[in-house]
Amino acid sequence: MNIVVCVKQVPDTATERKLRSDDKTLDRDAADGVINELCEYAVEEALRLKEAHGGEVTVLTMGPDKASDTIRKALAMGADKAVHLVDDALHGSDALGTSHALAQALKKISFDLVVLGSESTDARTGVLAAMLAERLGVPQLTFANQVQIDKDAISIQRVTDYGYDRVEASLPAVVSVVEKINEPRYPSFKGIMAAKKKPVEKLGVAEAEIDASQVGLVGSWSEVVDFAAAPPRAAGTVVKDEGDGGVKAADFLASKKFV
Repeated sequence: MNIVVCVKQVPDTATERKLRSDDKTLDRDAADGVINELCEYAVEEALRLKEAHGGEVTVLTMGPDKASDTIRKALAMGADKAVHLVDDALHGSDALGTSHALAQALKKISFDLVVLGSESTDARTGVLAAMLAERLGVPQLTFANQVQIDKDAISIQRVTDYGYDRVEASLPAVVSVVEKINEPRYPSFKGIMAAKKKPVEKLGVAEAEIDASQVGLVGSWSEVVDFAAAPPRAAGTVVKDEGDGGVKAADFLASKKFV
């Protein structure tokens, strides 16, 4: 089974994140880049499926040169090889443009299953899996906390607001996973050293046959028109209880339309 995991490098959520003043895109140099947390669950699930059914795991990422650190983390966990989409023309792509670029790359990779995290910690759109499935013409199985494969059939337990749904389809397919699906493994020292020798193929817009008019800032359907720094947090309101503390607290909550 050929499994492709789409991973993304995102700014560390423990640091301050900023937008660039020139083009209003995320300033990736302002914070340390780390692998998106939910992507680790996707990598882990791909590795478990490989261990159960055989085959290989390919990591696919789109981003600047520094995103290679994220690739190496996934390879150190146990993935076999990687494809890195890197091209200045991809800078500023929104979800729609990103899905086009990744779909074009996936068409060049032999796959039975594509696995993603359900969302990234920077954009939090949660739509990429559905967009990829539509572009590739394969079934989508999203928000999975359990994945089962039987020959060319796949079924998931899909997390919903009211509980769970059982969703079934045939391979090839696209699956997105939630954080409760597994516990990602830590890369071993042996895995870290082995990752340095695993093949990483770099593809630009031309090599992946990506339509440049559909990616980057030029091809994006959404844009940031303006932004401003968040105002400093105001001092809190102290309620002194003189026998009517409960009333004062209730009046305050009512003034803020909490009650």
